Amino acid sequence: MEKKFKVGLIRVLTTEDQDILLAHEKLLNQYFPMLTVETKCIPDQYEGIHSPELGALAVPKIVETAKSFRDVDMIIVSCADDPGVEEIREALPGIPVTGGGETTLALARKYGEKIGVLGITDYAPKAYAKLKSDQLLIGRPDGVYSTLDLMTSKGRKSTVNMARKLKEQGADVLALACTGMATIGIAKELEEAAGIPVIDPVMAEGLFAYFEYLKK
Repeated sequence: MEKKFKVGLIRVLTTEDQDILLAHEKLLNQYFPMLTVETKCIPDQYEGIHSPELGALAVPKIVETAKSFRDVDMIIVSCADDPGVEEIREALPGIPVTGGGETTLALARKYGEKIGVLGITDYAPKAYAKLKSDQLLIGRPDGVYSTLDLMTSKGRKSTVNMARKLKEQGADVLALACTGMATIGIAKELEEAAGIPVIDPVMAEGLFAYFEYLKK
């Protein structure tokens, strides 16, 4: 009998659009069919998180959302800045918790020393703070300020252009620093455009969940 492993997935973008809400869940089901995923989004965060202020505002909501899951084996905060991850670990000891930042960074370091951080802010997510400044190249696509901008044709084109620029600046690997880039499924396109490995944060989250599944 196949063992069950249930993941509680938290989206930090508030949305009533079911296709957007369940986008990461569908990707995880596609990549890792052995996982059962339940998705919830936090309230009143319609632009997601694209600043430290919005991140601070979101953390209490994220923790409360985490507490609302029932009978989950793991919790994933599907955001590249890992908001609330440490707080959930304190609130729910014994349940594995991870986010899109620490998992993406862990995989990126396998592929190169100089990491191109491609996101929607002019700063790197907090998971990257442990790296030296000369190990990071930070790039925000022109005209992209929130995850919603990524969903436009202009935002997508700008993201591809920034991927090429980061490669030209010396990046060995691109770490996608916004899970909205996974939502629009752009990783493969970026990899072809830049010619270097690209780490998709939702796939990275799922790999860590798969590891926990194997351990159980």
